[in-house]
Parts: sequence; C-alpha cells; structure tokens
Amino acid sequence: MSNGNVIRGARVGSAPPRHPERHRPVPCRSVSFWCRNGHRTDIRIAAEAATPQLWDCPRCGLPAGPDAQDPPGRVTSEPYKTHLAYVKERRTDAEGEAILAEALAALRQRRGGS
Repeated sequence: MSNGNVIRGARVGSAPPRHPERHRPVPCRSVSFWCRNGHRTDIRIAAEAATPQLWDCPRCGLPAGPDAQDPPGRVTSEPYKTHLAYVKERRTDAEGEAILAEALAALRQRRGGS
C-alpha cells in the first residue's frame, strides 16, 4: 500500500516531450587535424564558424593542424618565472632602489627610528 508520497504517472528521468519547432540543429561540418605522431582527430564545428589553426591531439597532447603533410611542431613552454623576474620586467634598478628606500624610511618611522 502506498504511503501517499508517490507522484503517480511519473518515473525517474521522465521529462515533458520536446516540441520540434523549438529545437533545430545547427548545420555542421567535419574538420580533420593531424599531429606530428600521425594521429588524426576529427571534430565537428558549426558551418559558419572559422576553422581553428591548432587543436590539441586527444591521444598524445601535441598540437595538431589541418595540413596532414605539414603538422605543427612541438610547442615550446615558457620557463617558470619567479615574482622577482616579473617585477624586474616592469621596473628598472633605479626605480627598485627608490621604492626600497621609501619602504625602509616608512618602516624606520613606524619603529621610532631616524
């Protein structure tokens, strides 16, 4: 016997029917990409969308291009930079010395020094 908490006529995963006029698929085209290892990747993109120049190969992770005879080479990764390296790109040594002198003067003033 039911305890009254059941919704009758419904089941798990049921949804109202879709009306065909609300859903119209977009025209697509298939594009192939090849990596240096010879892996072929086929993707479907919208017909009016521009074809990307590079696509990551899902098998090996190398970049893949649309030309099978001349696939792109390995991407060189930029070496890790420290925070100091980024600061040195933005500031000259003279600016760094001026900022350091200003910070030291403020610190001395807070501590009661001269």
